[in-house]
Parts: sequence; structure tokens; C-alpha cells
Amino acid sequence: MSRPDRELSWVADGQARFEQTVMELDDLSGPSRLPGWTRGHVVTHVARNAEALCRLFTWARTGVETPMYPSVAAREADIEAGAARPHREQLDDVRHTAAAFAATAQQLSADQWAVTVGTRHGPVRASWIPWARVRELWLHLVDLGAGVEIDAMPQDIATMLVRDIAASMHTRVASRIELHSPDFEPVSFGPEETVPVLVSGSVQQLAGWLTGRCTGDQLSAPAGLPSLPSWL
Repeated sequence: MSRPDRELSWVADGQARFEQTVMELDDLSGPSRLPGWTRGHVVTHVARNAEALCRLFTWARTGVETPMYPSVAAREADIEAGAARPHREQLDDVRHTAAAFAATAQQLSADQWAVTVGTRHGPVRASWIPWARVRELWLHLVDLGAGVEIDAMPQDIATMLVRDIAASMHTRVASRIELHSPDFEPVSFGPEETVPVLVSGSVQQLAGWLTGRCTGDQLSAPAGLPSLPSWL
């Protein structure tokens, strides 16, 4: 399997945008768009996620099982412990952990990108890891509540995200949902024996609705927007 260069380039672009947004904030103590989290929580989480995904790279490279986090409790404790740090310390943390992610990715051979590793959502190939980081960066950039909306997400990333989430929700929705956008071919998911519910709009707004970052008020749904499960 070849290295996922497209996704790695998306990581670099998303990281640069995330860092720039954090740098422009006066401080990180204000509320984010995630309930109960300040912007500092979001920034710390993004840094710890880079470290966690590096552990999966290490697993793929060495063959030694290395989970993303020791436990859910440890993950949450690390975020709480880092959320109130000074702005400069948080920015440096995000930069250094991103650099480590990029450097660790470069160490994998073609065969190692095909190795299966484990996440709390199940087994994945190492080649999936950069895409996981892309999602993390762009969605949490919106979550910062710093003026970057879901419409800023590049179209190719938003398209892949819509298809990704539709596949993950295929067996978890009560009726078939059909997504239409001028930006891609229709995407359908859910039980085929039910009448499809049509939802249309820009690919970014569809991605925002599917991930809970938008209410869907900018989408068109003649029969009303269907209820969605949490995507993660």
C-alpha cells in the first residue's frame, strides 16, 4: 500500500489553519462551541489527539500494540489538566505534537501503512490515521468558535467526510436518507426498503449537519430533516 500523500497534505493544510486561528485568539479561557469545554479544552484535545495517533503509527511500525489512550478516564484527565495553560504554552504544544505526527508518519514503509491497528471504534489500517487527523483538525477548528465556520472546509475534504459518515451511519438510522448536492453524486444510506428522505445543500453544510456542527437550517428537506444518531 502506498503512503496516503493526499490525506497527509490535508493534515498539513488543516494544521496550519488551526495554528493560525489559535495564534490570533487573545486567550483560550472563553467558551468553545462544545458543551462544557473552553477553547483551551479544544486546543489541548487536538494536541493530545496528535500524540494518540502517533501511538497508532508506532503500533503499525513496530508491531507492538500501542493504544491511542491508556483509558477513557486518562484521556479526559489529560485534557482537563492542560485546558487552563497559558496561551503560548498551548500553541507550542499544538505545534510540537503536530511536528511529531508528521515525522512519525514519514517513518512508515509501504507495507506498514497496510498494517491493522485498533481504535475504540474498531480495527483500521494505518493508512486511515491521516484521515482521522484531518477530521479532527477541521471540525475542532469550527468548534473553537473563533469565526471559522463549516463552510471554510475545503470541498474535497467535506465530500469525503459526508461519504465517510454516511457509511458509518448506514445501519444506525431508521429510514433511508438521500443526500444531494451540486458538489457530488447523490449519497444514500439507511435501510433500502424505506422511502428515502431527501436532504440537499452544499457539501459543507451537509457535513456540518451530519457531524452536529450545523442545525441544518441551510439545507433543503421537503419532508423535514430526519433525526440522526451521534456520528462518533
